[in-house]
Amino acid sequence: MGGAVGLKGTDGLAERALHLGAVEVSIGRAARFLEKLRPLGSAIDFLTCPGQMGEEAFRRAALPFRLVRGMDRKERTTNEDTKLAAAKMLEEGVEVIAFCGGDGTARDVLDAVGEGVPVIGIPAGVKMHSGVFAVSPEAAAWILVRFLWGELPLKEAEVADVDEEAFRQGRVSSKIYGYMSVPYDPERVQGMKLASQPIDDVSENALAIAEWIVERMERGVTYVLGPGSTVKKINQVLGIEGSQLGVDIVKDKGLVAADASEEIVFRNVRDGRARIIVSPIGNQGFIFGRGNQQISPRVIRAVGRENVVVIATREKLRGTRVLRVDTGDPELDALLLGPMRVVADYNFTKMMIVAGTE
Repeated sequence: MGGAVGLKGTDGLAERALHLGAVEVSIGRAARFLEKLRPLGSAIDFLTCPGQMGEEAFRRAALPFRLVRGMDRKERTTNEDTKLAAAKMLEEGVEVIAFCGGDGTARDVLDAVGEGVPVIGIPAGVKMHSGVFAVSPEAAAWILVRFLWGELPLKEAEVADVDEEAFRQGRVSSKIYGYMSVPYDPERVQGMKLASQPIDDVSENALAIAEWIVERMERGVTYVLGPGSTVKKINQVLGIEGSQLGVDIVKDKGLVAADASEEIVFRNVRDGRARIIVSPIGNQGFIFGRGNQQISPRVIRAVGRENVVVIATREKLRGTRVLRVDTGDPELDALLLGPMRVVADYNFTKMMIVAGTE
């Protein structure tokens, strides 16, 4: 829930995120996952935890469930509750654990169960660098059914996480913490995020893209610059500081706001001409919904699909088969599907497809 307010995660900062106006998203995304399973009725025996740890999502989705033994209902929960829940489910002999969250939640589940039971990650975090997540809540439901019906193999997938404090300061410090077994569907399970490689040719390619973009910037148009090293080359060409891992706002080639929250971004685009410039996450293809939640559904709707500019180096595109979106608004996701040009070099674009995540 910290993405929209610019916190880049909520490890240790949940209360601050709420104070800044963040909205909890996990229960709603878990309910979307469960609603897809409603036609199966009682064919699956669901075990969950009290209150916001699962029970609320099941009640929203109108699905039958049992509560795990030995857990109390709490107003506020911590990662220790996540670990306890996963451990108790393992004790009860579940066939698979579906959890909703981000990389921090994946680490908690890993600590509790290791590779003792297969898992399916329902994406609801900010970063989600790990390879244990489905590409959307609906895709997670599809994976669960196919796995329980014996149609999917298991694959060892990485659990990775970044140091959030370093991340907030513009430094990426990421490592692999371990592995968990995941039902594998290459179309619906996201890969582990690959970091940009500091290769001279790649850097020159990114700089050429930035020069092409800057040369075509129009007066009076607001530009929303997403996170990532390729987009931030635009800051370098403009000669502005901005932020390496946040969302910046530029107008008339000057910095309006650095590391802007969703509210600030929306205020700057709602009443005038604007463009959004983003780059896909390496090995995942997401242009919205992973690490740039400040560019929210209402921001994208205000700007319009036709004013979304995607940029990526040739090297990144070699490992990106399709583009993906997971904004949290299924109707908007559907509007974003289809062909989209990607600026891949100076005066060079490649047509790619924004593919669905179900």
